[in-house]
Amino acid sequence: MTAKEPDIISPACASGGFLFQLKQRFPNDYQIAGTDVSGPPLDYAESRGIPVVWGNFLEHDFGGEKFDAITFWAVLEHLSEPKRFLEKAASLLKEQGHCFVLVPNRSSLAVRLLGGRYRYIYAQHLNYFTEKTLRRMVEDYFTVLEARTTHFNPIVIWQDWRSGGREVSNQERGELLRRTTTYKQKAWLRPVKFGYKLAEAVLSAVGLADNLLLVLKRIRL
Repeated sequence: MTAKEPDIISPACASGGFLFQLKQRFPNDYQIAGTDVSGPPLDYAESRGIPVVWGNFLEHDFGGEKFDAITFWAVLEHLSEPKRFLEKAASLLKEQGHCFVLVPNRSSLAVRLLGGRYRYIYAQHLNYFTEKTLRRMVEDYFTVLEARTTHFNPIVIWQDWRSGGREVSNQERGELLRRTTTYKQKAWLRPVKFGYKLAEAVLSAVGLADNLLLVLKRIRL
């Protein structure tokens, strides 16, 4: 662990992308750490200066440490026992601690249009959540402070509709993410970007955007 007790820990942090961005943008504001069981991604996270804890989050003894925040970014959908992870997270949070959960939205427009052809309905995802089912799972340990849907990628819908549900590799997913991020930064695409932002805002408002985000506060034990 770090010399100072971490403020924020991310179970299943993989290559540590979120923690790296947090460190870059707020270099002196947070003490951070990530955990995971996979080797190469954690090696990469460490190479970028991210403190990591190797091993299973459920089995690790944190020695009585308590955290201000725990994040599960695109994690719970991959777990065979997601509720156990939430239970442990609650036990590790300080009294006013927060937990942030992001999962694919089972009620999204993409799922409604594509069903099983949608690239995020695949073998690596063991769980699929609606706001109702996710709220039900966290209610024993947390109070929901905010729940909303976020992000919308019409290119994914178009590609998956045309391909008829062809399996998409993780490399292809990453490449599309990089490409769409580049599109958003091009000045000549500002009119398209405005329309995209408007569509994303409308879908978010009615709960149909791609991802489901919950901001949680630990229930006082």
